[in-house]
Amino acid sequence: MTDDYDITVSVASDIGCQRTNNEDAARSVLPGDPDVRRRKGVLVVVADGMGGHSAGEVASHLAVDVIHRAYYDDGGGPTLADALLRANEAIYEMAQRDRALAGMGTTCTALVVRGGQAECAHVGDTRLYLVRQDQIYRMTEDHSEVRSLVAHGLLSAEEAQHHAERNVILRALGTHPTVDVSTWNEPFPIRAGDRFVLSSDGLHDLVEDEEIKALALAEQGQAACEAMVALAKSRGGRDNITVALVNIAPPGGSGAGSVRETRTVQVRQ
Repeated sequence: MTDDYDITVSVASDIGCQRTNNEDAARSVLPGDPDVRRRKGVLVVVADGMGGHSAGEVASHLAVDVIHRAYYDDGGGPTLADALLRANEAIYEMAQRDRALAGMGTTCTALVVRGGQAECAHVGDTRLYLVRQDQIYRMTEDHSEVRSLVAHGLLSAEEAQHHAERNVILRALGTHPTVDVSTWNEPFPIRAGDRFVLSSDGLHDLVEDEEIKALALAEQGQAACEAMVALAKSRGGRDNITVALVNIAPPGGSGAGSVRETRTVQVRQ
């Protein structure tokens, strides 16, 4: 329990229908130590790698691993944004040492829930949604070419959703020595009943926001994640598909104690 809430995290990741390997990675960390949980909270990360061959898979898994270790490092008490910057450095340095990994990178969205509040750090076009009551809110803005066109009034949001170049991203972890990490100006107050959804573009390219909301509200935890993945696959599953669902419940209402402290997604072939 974090303050007056029980928090559970469910994750599903699938190779999709057309890829030969899964370049997505995800991790949820629910510290067993009450003091660590109070100070640092619950961490959820989704990353979508790129770079060809196995390089994208290397980048995404390195990202979630470094972010996990860096964020909970007691030495310097790093922020969530600091953890993503450390991941950027680690990926870039590995790519410089190994020519086979040159150019690899990963998008990444990380969420922390602690003290009745949520914090987010974000690079690329993985997304964070909030489902509250009967509404869904997109809590991150894609760092993509089409989103830039929308911001400049050259493309509508509806046109951007299905644009041929919607997956051309402007920022990623590891492709350059430094990166701008987007964060919220201040922590976001949570409420009992809130659901956060983190997704790779393999999901939200094929499943509309309203459909994500409906499944997050209709199904419990893991079943909701599996249903979202299944819907994306039914529409062609062109990319790897990863989704994490974070449920905020009143104390005693979710069975949170049964969730393992750390889980890395196991890919179903």
